[in-house]
Amino acid sequence: MYTPHSLTMALLMMLTSAICWGSWAKLFKGVKNYRFGLFYLDYVVGSFLISLVLAFTMGSTGNDASGFLNNVHSADSSNIVSTLIGGAIFNLSHLLLVAAVDMVGVAIAYPVSIGTALVVGVISTYALQPKGNAVLLGAAVLCSLLAVVLDGKAYGSLASARRSVPKKSIVTCIASGLLLGLWAPFAAHAMTAGNTLSPYSFVVFLTLGALLSCSIWNVYFMKKPLVGEPVNFSDLFRGPTSGHILGLLGGVIWGTGMVFNLVAASFTGVAISYAIGQSAPMVAALWGVLAWKEFKGAGSKAFIYLFLMFVFYCLAIALVARANG
Repeated sequence: MYTPHSLTMALLMMLTSAICWGSWAKLFKGVKNYRFGLFYLDYVVGSFLISLVLAFTMGSTGNDASGFLNNVHSADSSNIVSTLIGGAIFNLSHLLLVAAVDMVGVAIAYPVSIGTALVVGVISTYALQPKGNAVLLGAAVLCSLLAVVLDGKAYGSLASARRSVPKKSIVTCIASGLLLGLWAPFAAHAMTAGNTLSPYSFVVFLTLGALLSCSIWNVYFMKKPLVGEPVNFSDLFRGPTSGHILGLLGGVIWGTGMVFNLVAASFTGVAISYAIGQSAPMVAALWGVLAWKEFKGAGSKAFIYLFLMFVFYCLAIALVARANG
């Protein structure tokens, strides 16, 4: 299987994962008359399909034991089961995140959810896999968290964002963040304990767990949505073609980012790779500025917050690189 052989390549893969994770949710903004529960079903299918494609290509170079099929055959069943469970938890966390975006928008949902996930994920994974300088990595997490807060402040300074935020939406964001931070410990365990899963194998079973859990989580939230009216499964077949395409594409983008993040983690450690990957709000902010013109007519305060956000994220990346060195 392919793995990076230098810190530069690992950093490039981690930055790619951040771009992917910060981009997929933006596709939901392009969906017309297609509820998030239905969009998410397409998204999960797309993420599973791309994980298989990458597993049988990048994850199967050569004929050694690290190849995808050989790795699955030799891996401990406990690692496979724990990864499937991690996929179910991940699925619930992203369902809540997409619901939160639908409720209050990216402006509030991303900073609160990703900020919570960043702290939970990095601390828990470092406890399982203490790789890298803890002090520098802690400083990087702090800088990333400050960048997330500044991202929220930038959006919050917009006139269109100055509205009351329901308590229910904040609770949804926090719950999403707590669950979103818990897939990384499953990754650290499955790829370090006993006969391990390769990053490619891990993502296949993670996305499979997410896909299988749709029969529980998605069905529940379609019947009892956090926002809007209930959705029937039959609506999936009556949805617009563009909605299906964007949902599948969103899954492909996210799945590619996940594979790249974990492949890079084989060089740097999961905690470090996860911290860089969670720079996603910076990417989401760029989409908001350049593609969706969300800051058109914004005052100077919003752009100052954005500038500081980029400064702290760049500092976080530099600290992570140094922590690994």
